[in-house]
This record gives sequence, C-alpha cells and structure tokens, in this order.
Amino acid sequence: MQKQEPLHRIGPVQLAPSILPRHGWTFLFSAFFSIGLVTFVSIGQAYILNENLKIPLSEQGTVSGDLVFWTEIVTLLFFIPAGVLMDRFGRKQIFSGGFVLVALAYALYPTASSVGELTVYRMIYALGIVAVTGALSTVMVDYPVERSRGKLIAFTGFLNGLGIVTLNQFFGALPHRLTEGGMSGTDAGLYTHLGIAGISLVCAIVVGVGLKSGTPVRREERPPLQKLLVSGISSMKNPRIVLSYAAAFVARGDQSIIGTFLPLWGTTAGIAMGMDPAEAVKKGTLIFIISQAAALLWAPVIGPVIDRMNRVSALVLCMALASAGYLSLGLIGNPHEPASLLFFVLLGIGQISSFLGAQSLIGQEAPKAERGSVIGMFNISGAIGILIITTAGGRLFDGMSPKAPFIVVGTINLLVMLAGIFVRIHAPGKAAGGEMTH
Repeated sequence: MQKQEPLHRIGPVQLAPSILPRHGWTFLFSAFFSIGLVTFVSIGQAYILNENLKIPLSEQGTVSGDLVFWTEIVTLLFFIPAGVLMDRFGRKQIFSGGFVLVALAYALYPTASSVGELTVYRMIYALGIVAVTGALSTVMVDYPVERSRGKLIAFTGFLNGLGIVTLNQFFGALPHRLTEGGMSGTDAGLYTHLGIAGISLVCAIVVGVGLKSGTPVRREERPPLQKLLVSGISSMKNPRIVLSYAAAFVARGDQSIIGTFLPLWGTTAGIAMGMDPAEAVKKGTLIFIISQAAALLWAPVIGPVIDRMNRVSALVLCMALASAGYLSLGLIGNPHEPASLLFFVLLGIGQISSFLGAQSLIGQEAPKAERGSVIGMFNISGAIGILIITTAGGRLFDGMSPKAPFIVVGTINLLVMLAGIFVRIHAPGKAAGGEMTH
C-alpha cells in the first residue's frame, strides 16, 4: 500500500500533499508584494502624466484608459501561453521572470518622453503582470487542500491588500517628500520608480528560490500540449466554470477601475482645487489607500464565510457586495470631502469580495492537471473585462463624470450576481463540505 504523504500547515491553512511550509511562506511573501507592485503603476502614471509629460487634465482619463487597453491586448495574447508553460514546466520560473519584467518596466517608465514611449513600457509591464498574476492565481489554487481553500484565498487577499496599502502609501507619498527636500519633480519620480523596481527584483529572487519546483502532477500524468491549449475553452461545458469566467470579467475589471481611475479622480480633483501635482497625487493615493485598507480588513471576514458556503452561493453574495460598493460612489460629490470616506470603504469591501468569490469558485472547479491553462482562460476573461471596461471608462471619465466608470462596473456586478442565482438553482456543484449538491 502506498504511503500517504504527511500534510503540513501554515497557521490554520492545511497544505496539499508535497507542499512544505517554506513553499507556503514564500507564496505568502509573494502575495504581499505582487499586487502592491503591479497596482503602483496607476499612481506612478498619474504623476508622470502631470509632472513629466504635462498632459492636459481633460485628456488624462482617455490616455489612462488607452494605456490599459494596450496592456490588456498583451495579456490577452499571453495568458494562455503562460498558463501552458506553467502546466508543462512549473510555476516558479514564470513567477520569478514576471517580477523581473515588472522591475524593467518601472525602471523605464519615468524616462518616457511621450505617450507612445509610455505605451511601449506599459506593454513590457503587461508581460510582467501576465506572469505574476497568472502564477499567483495558479499557486494559490495548488497549495491548499479543498477545505482550507477559502482561508488561503482570504489570507492572500489580506496580504494583497496590505501590500497595496503599504507600498502605494509609501511610494505614492515619496515624490512629495523628495520634492519638499529640494529634489526636482522629474528626479523625484525617477527615484521613486527605481525604488519600486528594486523591490520587484528582490521578489524575483525570493520566489525563484522558495517556491516548489515542477507541477502538481507527475510527468506521465501531464496532458498533451494540444489539450492544454484548448482546455480553458473545453472546460466551459461546466456551467460553474462559465460563471467563474464571467466573475473574472468583472472582478478583474473591478480592480483595474479602482487602480486606474480612483487615484486619477483624486489627482485631477486635487489639481482642479489648486494643488501642485505631487500634492494632488498624494491626496489621490490616499483615497485609493482607504479603499484598499477596507479590503484588507474585510478579507479575513469574508474568507471563512466563503469556506462555509456553497461556492456559487458565496459568489452571489460577493457580487451583491461589489455591486453595492460601486453603485454607492454615485452619491459622492467631491472625493476629498470627509463624508466620501464611507463610500470608499464600501468600494474596497465590494472589490475584495468579488475577487475572493471568483477565485474560490475557479479554484474548486479547475481540473488539477490543466489548472494553469484553465486559470489562464479565467485570466483572459478578466483581461477582456479590463480592456472593455477601462477603455470605455476612460472616455466616460473625461466626457461624462469621474463617477461614470464605477457606475458601469456596479451594474455589471449586478448582472453577474443574477447569473450566479441562475447557476445556483440549476447547477449548484459542491456544498460547503465538499460533497456534491443537487
């Protein structure tokens, strides 16, 4: 009889067979830094558009939306190949290489002399986030046993939020501190970006050393390359995977809308009030940080709730919270008024809920041997959501209202919630304990 491998733990999370605590702790390290590093691009970009390139305020929403559009074109092209590479050769090489690309993009970003150059550097950044976010999602599914999945996803969401708050608060305020110390505005932006590039390189080394090598299945169990390439689409016979793809469409769009347009809203509103660019970026970063701090505190609350629920029911709840958070921003006048803080808190709660609900469902449903490829398609759905929502959102931001992109996303969350109710009735899947329901 084959000897069963011992199961290890990190805190309350039980790890899958062959996953050691050092692998788990390395993953949590990457969870802290990864999303914080990739979300800084919007804050740094708002600074560069104003300080370096002097883009008129009336055009910044469109420029920002177009930069995200080209980012998502790259991600659409490369998420599936990245997932196939992870399934065939392992997660950590792709993860580590992604951090290197993010570092390169940040080092180049403040050297841009035109929007065209900025677009090229943004596409390098896009290759980095394909690798980093794809590997993060895949490893997050690999490492826990099923009954601990919600807990690990909640810890991941908490660390994502903590990393976003810590890194963006520090580096978002750094140009202002440097200019107050006598440095020029362009040099302040350069050294800020070089600092965050350095952190990304450190992450590349840690992940390359500390994560588990290889894939979750033995070489003889690996599906052929052709099957991996089509598995993301063929898996859509499962209605819960279709629902998870729809959830990714809006959940990734959620994060992009917040990361792109919330700092920009705060920055442009601050400049319109007479602030200089460094001060306006600092104020814009603050409202972004408030939403992410709320997400940070909410993740440990919603994670155990997800573990106790049918995953489709949990997604319905999460989408309801997201819809309420986004639609509530329609009540805001000036984003810098103290009364607006409550709405940014609700926004953060909604954003992290939709992310965790979508990740939990795809984590349960993705087949083990094809996980990287199926999650690649999950991420492609998210990339399509970002592409459509941010491109339209940028034009709505400039032409209608800074609130308009958030109202659109809130409405889409509501539609996914209704789709979730339909799937819950007709194809509910597993109950909270792991058994199938009917």
